[in-house]
Amino acid sequence: MGGAVVGAATPGTAVGDAIRGTAVGAAPVPLSVLDLVTVGVGRTAADALRTSVDIARLAERRGFHRHWVAEHHSMPGVASSSPAVILAHLAAHTERIRLGSGGVMLPNHAPLVIAEQFGTLEALAPGRVDLGLGRAPGTDGATAAALRRAEHLAEGADDFPQQLAELTRFLDDDFPDGHPYARIHAVPGPVQGPSARPPIWLLGSSGFSARLAGVLGLPFAFAHHFSAQNTIPALDLYRESFRPSQVLDAPYALIGVSALAADEEREARRQVLTGALSMVRLRTGRPGLIPTPEEAEAYEFSAMEREFADGWLRNVVHGTPDAVRTGLDDLQKRTGADELMLTANAHGGDARLRSYELIADAYGLPGIGHDGVVQS
Repeated sequence: MGGAVVGAATPGTAVGDAIRGTAVGAAPVPLSVLDLVTVGVGRTAADALRTSVDIARLAERRGFHRHWVAEHHSMPGVASSSPAVILAHLAAHTERIRLGSGGVMLPNHAPLVIAEQFGTLEALAPGRVDLGLGRAPGTDGATAAALRRAEHLAEGADDFPQQLAELTRFLDDDFPDGHPYARIHAVPGPVQGPSARPPIWLLGSSGFSARLAGVLGLPFAFAHHFSAQNTIPALDLYRESFRPSQVLDAPYALIGVSALAADEEREARRQVLTGALSMVRLRTGRPGLIPTPEEAEAYEFSAMEREFADGWLRNVVHGTPDAVRTGLDDLQKRTGADELMLTANAHGGDARLRSYELIADAYGLPGIGHDGVVQS
């Protein structure tokens, strides 16, 4: 694929500024949102997508740095199979907050298609689009095979660095002369004139993408919310492997964190138990809509299920707003994360919205008006 500098900045743009956020209020680092567009029992995908708009607007108003949407497939409780489509919708309902994929699963798609989709998003929301990329399928093996139309799924993961280089070439429109794709242009894109492009992030839950992001000098996002035991080793590997690039002169890592605040501790526990039961069912081959708090409380966990649920809940920062703030502060200190991206998994949209509002209040995040002026 030639000697592409993966993630290289477009001349004349300050990509680094688009990557590094600014802490607001009393937060130790920038706070952001990871949106799984969850669908609860008795709700619809339309309800979930309306909630996503409400969360993005709230996050923008309260000074959260970015709002990312994650790609999942064949999961009834998750309506985010098409991140680019959702991001275009969110762009139409927001003005300043950064929007991005957390992530697009690169092996599921042709690199040219992703370049076209995110070039379009950049044209719709100039200067506030992130392209986060993962190498996992975001689903089970059978669904991944249907997406990729391939029998050997490992090939997609193994080819990830090559796919990444090809995607970057399309985004920068700089295939060398003689390359088979030299006359192919991702549109919207640089062929139409000087333009910025979305910064690339690598996502991971283990060491592979951590090392690759470090070697390439790219920002890194780690999935602490479902791989907490690997968080510190992966971040250490990223920092040890980091080489300065045209994108970053120093490492920048965010971690995804399950966090839910409620007015009372018992209510927070009721809400996060719905996510634990949902994960139990997913891990045992019974994915479904997110259960109600009443269903989760009444469910009779087997000994093995209870052990899994308890382990899952230990990595969910939940409770009253002050307790969540303390838990997030402690996690940031332990990991040295440069940014915390919070995902609130619960049955209903109201609980998720309330959680983000309470966390913003706990950190004293100011309101921000439509003109971008901070309001006390």
